[in-house]
Amino acid sequence: MKYRVVIEQDEDGIYVAECPSLPGCVSQGNSREEALINIKDAMAGYLESLRIHNEPIPPSIWEETVDIAL
Repeated sequence: MKYRVVIEQDEDGIYVAECPSLPGCVSQGNSREEALINIKDAMAGYLESLRIHNEPIPPSIWEETVDIAL
């Protein structure tokens, strides 16, 4: 499954990652790479909890990126 993840650096230099499709699913790291690893782990736990509690699992996204030359 694919989900969009947003990673931003806060004022203290920590990278905060969140998954908009999974409300409240947020993690952080000292680098973008660490934040991405941590949010993947958080997302897996979130989805497993939904499965255990028979809650609906949000659908996977299909997204394309387009490069535009300026």
